[in-house]
Amino acid sequence: MQFGEKLKALRTERKWSQSEAANKIGVSLRTYQNYESCRMQPKKSSLYGTIAGLFGVTTDYLLQDEEIRPAAEAPHPEVDALIRSANALFAGGELSEDDKEKVLLTINELYWRAKAKNQ
Repeated sequence: MQFGEKLKALRTERKWSQSEAANKIGVSLRTYQNYESCRMQPKKSSLYGTIAGLFGVTTDYLLQDEEIRPAAEAPHPEVDALIRSANALFAGGELSEDDKEKVLLTINELYWRAKAKNQ
């Protein structure tokens, strides 16, 4: 399955119009329609991260022609929102590798603190 086909399937699962999806991603309706029809793909690599974060999939899933979607689903809406935000942030290339590592270490530390507190 190509990128555009995956994008359309993800959008229709959420029952969004093409216009809604385009607005959420930050592109024009015409551009979005071209993505879904496989006439073009995003030129900015950061847009793949935005799309992946929005739909809760990996950029690998979007870019590879495989049809199997990762089954990992977030167990809670807040976790899902955090994962989508982090995925979009990391894929956008706005953080240095050191900063990305610091973010991951901080999330890990917060997890272990919360786990210890809840025991």
